[in-house]
Amino acid sequence: MAKTYKAVEVTAPGNLRIVERPIPEPDKGQVLIRVEACGICHTDSLTVEGQFPGLSFPRVPGHEVAGRIEAVGSGASAWSAGQRVGVGFFGGYDGHCELCRRGDFINCKNLTVSGISVDGGYAEMMLADANAVVSLPDSLKAVDAGPLLCAGVTTYNALRNAPLRSGDLVAVQGVGGLGHLGIQFARRMGFRTVVIAIEKEKLARELGASSYINAETEDPAAALQRMGGAKVILATAASSRSMGPLIAGLAPRGRLVVVGASAEPIQVDAVQLLFGARSIEGSLTGTAIDIEDTLAFSVAQNVRPIIEMVPLEHAAEAYARMMRNEARFRIVLTTGQ
Repeated sequence: MAKTYKAVEVTAPGNLRIVERPIPEPDKGQVLIRVEACGICHTDSLTVEGQFPGLSFPRVPGHEVAGRIEAVGSGASAWSAGQRVGVGFFGGYDGHCELCRRGDFINCKNLTVSGISVDGGYAEMMLADANAVVSLPDSLKAVDAGPLLCAGVTTYNALRNAPLRSGDLVAVQGVGGLGHLGIQFARRMGFRTVVIAIEKEKLARELGASSYINAETEDPAAALQRMGGAKVILATAASSRSMGPLIAGLAPRGRLVVVGASAEPIQVDAVQLLFGARSIEGSLTGTAIDIEDTLAFSVAQNVRPIIEMVPLEHAAEAYARMMRNEARFRIVLTTGQ
């Protein structure tokens, strides 16, 4: 039996390398996962580029992890060897801070983040907090499950937690790693789904959009107002500059829900917020049970990511392609298991 496993670790900002590590034993409350697939997410840049505050190297990135349990530590009896499981961005919580005591685990003051505060899934093996592990449906392939553990739950939660009713107008900005899933979720939740993008009308309609706005040739906000105004605009593109003008396309009491991260500030016209009681909010991924809800809905409604599969050994090249916006629409690393 092998005593080591391959991992892709960041040794310094921008430096990814493949190493051999000894296979660890899970501590109390942990499980050891044999990774089968791990999606590459733009958030991985926080690790690879060394941008996350307090990050220490070496660190293995990756938070869209699907595989099987290899070993179970004490205190993790809810899981057993051989089970199909996954781990997302949410890597565990302390259970003691005020927010945890109030049940708001995703905002734990000492949140464990897979691939950032602990080693993630760019590897053949991964240790995980048992509280962060999710069960994978048998009908869902590991390579399809990976992106749903982050991009999926992020868009699913943002929509299901918004004040929406079936038939409401929902606009999805962007058709990328987040957007192509957000479109599918919005349509299958029963919303009138309009997509705002450039040169992606055919794909947007194939994914379920009932209407399409070409942001290059028309004013998205004006187009939305002609439709009656959007109850929610799901902003998935990592472009704060393009988000601010969309507020004018919201219906009264409408919300711009931001899930795409960008370093630039969002420019806001306060008058548009005041008159019409419009608002802006962010939505950050979800807990383990939120992910299981996402997977169950995805199976029931046939929501799947559009993926490219790349062997783990080519992780550095795949990451670079993702950063150049060349992925269609999620690159998933595979280990050959």
